[in-house]
Order: sequence, then structure tokens, then C-alpha cells
Amino acid sequence: MKIVFAEPAKTPAGCVAVFAIPERTLLGYGVALDKATQGALKRAMAASRFAGKKGQTLGVMAPNGLAADRVIIAGLGPAKEITRRSAEGVGGSILADANGTGQKSLSVLVDAPSGSALEAPELAARLALGLRLRSYRFDKYRTKEKPEQKPTVTSVTIYVPGAAAARRLYAGLQAVGDAVFLTRDLVSEPPNVLYPESLAKRARELSKLGLKVEVLGEAQMRRLGMNALLGVGQGSKRDSQMVVMRWDGGRRGEKPLAFIGKGVCFDTGGISLKPAQGMEDMKWDMAGSAAVIGIMHLLAARKARVNAVGLVGLVENMPSGEAQRPGDVVRSMSGQTVEVINTDAEGRLVLCDVMWYAQEKFDPRLMVEFSTLTGAIVVALGHERAGLFCNNDNLANQLRDAGSRVGEKLWRMPLGDGYDELIKSDIADMKNIGGREASSVTAAQFLKRFVQGDRPWAHVDIAGMAWSGKGDATTPKGATAFGVRLIDQFVSDHCEK
Repeated sequence: MKIVFAEPAKTPAGCVAVFAIPERTLLGYGVALDKATQGALKRAMAASRFAGKKGQTLGVMAPNGLAADRVIIAGLGPAKEITRRSAEGVGGSILADANGTGQKSLSVLVDAPSGSALEAPELAARLALGLRLRSYRFDKYRTKEKPEQKPTVTSVTIYVPGAAAARRLYAGLQAVGDAVFLTRDLVSEPPNVLYPESLAKRARELSKLGLKVEVLGEAQMRRLGMNALLGVGQGSKRDSQMVVMRWDGGRRGEKPLAFIGKGVCFDTGGISLKPAQGMEDMKWDMAGSAAVIGIMHLLAARKARVNAVGLVGLVENMPSGEAQRPGDVVRSMSGQTVEVINTDAEGRLVLCDVMWYAQEKFDPRLMVEFSTLTGAIVVALGHERAGLFCNNDNLANQLRDAGSRVGEKLWRMPLGDGYDELIKSDIADMKNIGGREASSVTAAQFLKRFVQGDRPWAHVDIAGMAWSGKGDATTPKGATAFGVRLIDQFVSDHCEK
């Protein structure tokens, strides 16, 4: 979908979008169109439930007096409550409305209401980003599709005073859309296409952006003692991999930020086999690794002034004669031993070795890890927030605030010695599960045992957020890319100099 910016001129033909705020108050361009149609827009609002609330849309068909064959009135919400994120949502809602009626081109007439924190050029740029994010589709494997199922809008022109400024702002946001789309693509791929080796190959392509990418195979990981990770993948015919992506955009010698992702490219549960119903969803058990790949793509693409390293452990958890068994004991890279009680609690076994490698190799100033780790976090938080477990209040608050700004909400969960007692083993240093009670917390407590000293560390359980069954204004049904924009905002707010 092509998006261009232009200075306002005469009212365009085709599908045109204008804006309103609460109390059915049209903004400038909407007022002009209403006059040209002898009050048709106000009459349409009065005869509907449209009130100008954020995200509301109202379509008016072929009003007399205009060349346009459809006018979309979009609600911005109260002027003082307009944010970058809310503007993106409005843009997505406009595109959904236009696609739903078969429009091929869309013109958006942008003026910012008095009292808005966003001036017209920035409002236009954020609307454009929302339009683009909503346009995402993963349809590469479809060979037949009904015409009414296909989106129709192929071009968008955004008319705004200060079009050049809007164009520059949007150019700076293009990398966000690219990184989100990459992450959504990776999570959406079927497991016969995306597996450890092929995902590692996709990550290697980031070297085009200036990232230093290294892939470690099983022999290298075995020499490093990464037996916890290797144990998870030993039942699969696919070799396990670890990908290390470095971005050196900060000051020479400054310790990097470390972003770590779980990449279980397919999770059957192993010998502790999952039920058949819904197992196909386990293709996205690598969403944490996809988020980290997207994060590194975005930091490199926008030339972030920070040193960062992204590490992802990539495995398949499959049952076979060589698979890991319940009751096995593995020695992790840290030297700590783990009794495997349930082979379906595999993500933490992958992550503990990757976390330890990150600390030994790079001595990062902080670590943030993303994983679809536990179904229990979905029971606790549903699909509204990801679970945040953190050993540092400052880091927790910064991540929470960054997530709120971009619409990727976090809820801090507890850690504590009492929970840690639940993963004590009779024959090893720890068990890989602690039972049904507080199982998301005990998973985090397991990972915390692999944090060296008081290094700031956060574990983000995205099991309820990696995939959306219904979508929202800027995210169609499917992969969400949760975590990419959160970390970009966090880095921008607190880490760049």
C-alpha cells in the first residue's frame, strides 16, 4: 500500500476521510465538506450513534455537492487525550472502514484540533503509521480467495498543512513498520518452513543493516556446555541453533543492552506430549525470538545510538527415541544442574543457557528477555497484558511506561524466596517446574537463578500477547509483534545519548 503526503488542495474524489471530536464536532475540513453538502455530514452524525469518540467511524455515501463517492468521518476523541498511539489507532480504523466497502484509493484530510498535543504534521505521520500497520496481511500461501475477503485500498494520500514535515516524520517511522512486519511474518510462518536453521538464515539477513550476526551450531554449543538448550532439541532431526546479533551504535567500550528471546520453532511438549487440540498454534512458540530479531532490525534501521546485542535460542521440541525424558538431569552452561520433571517446560531450559552465554560473553548492563513461556500467564492476565517479572524497580517502571506509550501493556508480577522453594529438587540443584500453583512465577524464579549478581534483568511472558484471535485497530488477527515497539520506546527514552 502506497502512502504519500500532499498540501491541501481541492476536495479529492473517491473515498475521503475527515475528523471529528466528541459532541459530534467536525474539524475544519469536515466543516467545509459539510457546508458543500448542505449539512449532510451533520445530519448523518445526528442520525447515528457516532459521537466523535476515539476510533469511531461513520461512512456517508455519495453526498450531493462533492466529487467524493464516500466520506468517512473518524473520531479522534477529546483533543487533550490525543496521543501518538491513539492517532495510530484512528488511522487503522479508517483503513478498515475503507477496505470494508471496496474502496481502492483513500484521501485523508488532516487538521489537528485546538488543544491537541500533536500538531498537524505529527498527527498525519502517526495516522499514516496506523494505516500501514493495519494493512498487514500474511497471505503468501493462499491460492484462492473471495474478492470480498481481499483488502482493496492500494493508495493513500494524506493532505495536511506542512506536508513536507509530515513526510519527514513518517520517513523516520518507516523502520517501525518494517520491523513489525518482519516479526509478524516470522511468527506466522508454518513450522515446515520456519525451523531453527531457516530462522537463523533469516536472522543472518540483518547483516545488510550493519548488524554483526553469528550463528552457533550444536557442536559449538556443546563445547560451551549448553546442555540445557541442547537437551530440548535432541528429539528433533533439526539441529538447534543460537543466533547472536550485535549492534554497535553507542560509545566505544560501553556495555551493551542484551535482548534475549525464546525460539522454540515448534513445541509438541516432547515426551510430555501436549493434547492434539490447538497444537498447531505451537508454531508461534518462537515469538520471543521473532520479537528480538525485530528489535535488532529496528535499532539498526534507525541507527540507534546504543550498543545492543540480541540473542535467540532456536530449537524444536519433538518426541522421538532420542528425546529428553522426564527424570533426566542436565548440566547447564552455568554449571547448575536441572532435573527435568516435565519436558513441556522447555523454554526455560533454552533461555537459561542463552542468558548465561550473554553474560559471560558480553557482560551487559541489563537483560530483557521475551518468551511465550507459560499458559498460566494467560489465565492470570488474559490477552490484555504481558507478565513482567523483574529484579530491579527502576527497570520495571521504565519498561512499563514504555509499553504504555506504544500500547504494549505490562503487568508486574511477584518474585520471592517462597516461590523459589517450589523448584527445589531432591537430586539436582533445581527442577524445571514447581507444580500448578504460581507456575508463571516459578518459571521466572527458575530464570532468575541464572542472573549473575544484581544485574538488572526482566522476563516478559508474552504467551497471551504474541498472537491475537481478533486483532485491534492496528493489528489484524494473527501475529502481533509484541515487544518490538516496547523496546524501541524504552531504548529511545532511557538508553540513547
